[in-house]
This record gives sequence, C-alpha cells and structure tokens, in this order.
Amino acid sequence: QVQFVESGGGSVQPGGSLRLSCAASGSIFSLGTVGWYRQAPGKQRELVATISAIGPSGYSINYADFVKGRFTISRDNAKNTIYLQMNSLKPEDTAVYYCNLRVAARDYWGQGTQVTVSS
Repeated sequence: QVQFVESGGGSVQPGGSLRLSCAASGSIFSLGTVGWYRQAPGKQRELVATISAIGPSGYSINYADFVKGRFTISRDNAKNTIYLQMNSLKPEDTAVYYCNLRVAARDYWGQGTQVTVSS
C-alpha cells in the first residue's frame, strides 16, 4: 500500500507561483510513473503532467498543453517525492491537485491539495 502526503497548495494572485510536493510511503515509488492531475469544480479530473520511471534514455516527461512553459514536474526517488513548480498561474488553474503513482497498471492517489488563483 502506498500513502501520500501532499503539501504546498494555497491561494495566490494571478501571475504568482506555488510549488506542490507529494511524499510517498513504501518501496515501489521509483518503479512507476508519477504525475499530477487536477479537478476543478464541475469538471472531470485531468492530467497536468507526468514523469516516468528512469529508463535507458533518462526520464520521459509529459505536460498538458495548457501548462507547457509554466509548470515543471520533477521527482526525487531518494526522497520518494514528486514536485510541481507552478509559475505564471492563471485563474483557470484553480482546482484541487492530486498526485498519482502508477505501477503495474495500478493507480495510487494523494488526498488532493487546493490551489486557488484569484485577485
């Protein structure tokens, strides 16, 4: 079983920055793809960014078009932690952000952290 502790959410003005962290328990963290998803009120959960387990060519990173150039995902396998650096935040980025670990076709989810972008 994997459990997560998410942190770093909060309220920020448009154009501001936040850094989300998600620390995982257990020993399988480094084996899987990790990512961030978000869900705004009345909308479906959507992918924000993922980063694969290390492979022969390094990590494979994927971003949703709406965050490219603004958000950066990273992972620290020694700390079992995922990060999401969010810059140039917009009101439409307001959502609950969830971290995810996918290993052997099984998903593990964090509890979610609220991000609110408002003036």
